[in-house]
Amino acid sequence: MESESIRPTLVSLFTGAGGLDVGLERAGFRTIAATDFDGNCIATLEESQAKRIPIDGDRSHFHLEGAKILRADVVELVPEQLGVRPGLEIDLGIGGPPGQPFSSAGAQLGFEDPRGTLFEHFARIVGQIRPKMFLFENVRGLATARGPSQVPGEALHLVREAFEKNGYSTRCVLLNSADFGSYQRRVRLFMIGSRVPFLPDFPDPTHSQAVSSDTTPRSRPWRTLREFLATRTSPNEDEVVRPSAQLLRQLQDLPSGTGLKSMGVKEATRPGGHWGYKQGTFIADPEKPSRTVTAASTQDWIRLADGSLRRLTLSECSALQGFPEDWQFQGSKAARFRQVGNAVPSVFGEVIGRKLISCLVDLNGNSLDGRRARSEPLPPEIIESIRYTIRDEARNGKSRPRSRMYQEQ
Repeated sequence: MESESIRPTLVSLFTGAGGLDVGLERAGFRTIAATDFDGNCIATLEESQAKRIPIDGDRSHFHLEGAKILRADVVELVPEQLGVRPGLEIDLGIGGPPGQPFSSAGAQLGFEDPRGTLFEHFARIVGQIRPKMFLFENVRGLATARGPSQVPGEALHLVREAFEKNGYSTRCVLLNSADFGSYQRRVRLFMIGSRVPFLPDFPDPTHSQAVSSDTTPRSRPWRTLREFLATRTSPNEDEVVRPSAQLLRQLQDLPSGTGLKSMGVKEATRPGGHWGYKQGTFIADPEKPSRTVTAASTQDWIRLADGSLRRLTLSECSALQGFPEDWQFQGSKAARFRQVGNAVPSVFGEVIGRKLISCLVDLNGNSLDGRRARSEPLPPEIIESIRYTIRDEARNGKSRPRSRMYQEQ
């Protein structure tokens, strides 16, 4: 058996049900400590740890093996509670502070929501335990979120600044889980930080929606929901939810990949309304990866071979997120769906984790003499998203009465 000292170590904050941690452990990391404020999440981590679930690709180790699992408020958290003592070197600190304040699905209160400033405590703890690197993740909405000056993109700038003040260089990107072989389309914002001379790159996609037409495709096609369901056995009947007779009448003639539309809000450049789909009424397109798994129990409908409809089940959503089959979700049905939907797909931990470990291996034996890499500018896709947000608000902002920016003018 390999020595434990060979496996790089991580400390996990805002762990939730452990999706990102599962992926990082598959990549080769060893979790020293994991913490969250949610009691159901802590129970899930403790029960999964006790289950001794083998790590894919490394059957000699188990998920969360030997990790200290702690329920704590990050505002009051100190390194000693995590078992991090002076002289213990940590390779990686990870965390995803609650993204609801910046999510397009929420009220978008940003820093006015108390949860919107929890990143400051993540940065504080990173500064105290001094891991060689950190991995921060959040919703894609953080890329364009406003800060105190109400300028799109300012929030992300302030988050980066909090870590850079503690001596870390940073690099940011938006990644789609489907681009790395997941059966789910889910876009998240990631930031890698480093206090050492190397700042790792993010992994290159292995799959794409539009595969190159030349004779040597540069990537494989996205994996579809139909392919995913073909890998699964039929769910237990007690997991299956079917539509009521009234809802079935509304849904049965809708094509796959559509749903019932919500009321549109007319805007300057959208006279027909800025509409969306009503929650819980979307019929999944089996020829694409699933849409983002949500924190609600009203997941997308799938149309079966006989034309009937049923929702994606909890176990299917868990598998779409990349959790091991035996992961022990605790709490009510609503709490378990919330844990699954709020998790980070494990595939991100796997592919980013391999990049981080490669960098740590290259670092081995080199002196940490205070030098560090330079922070990287924002990638073009984030810059363009910020510019688009600014243009869109200039055109449509005054027709959005709930927009704080225009209420204050």
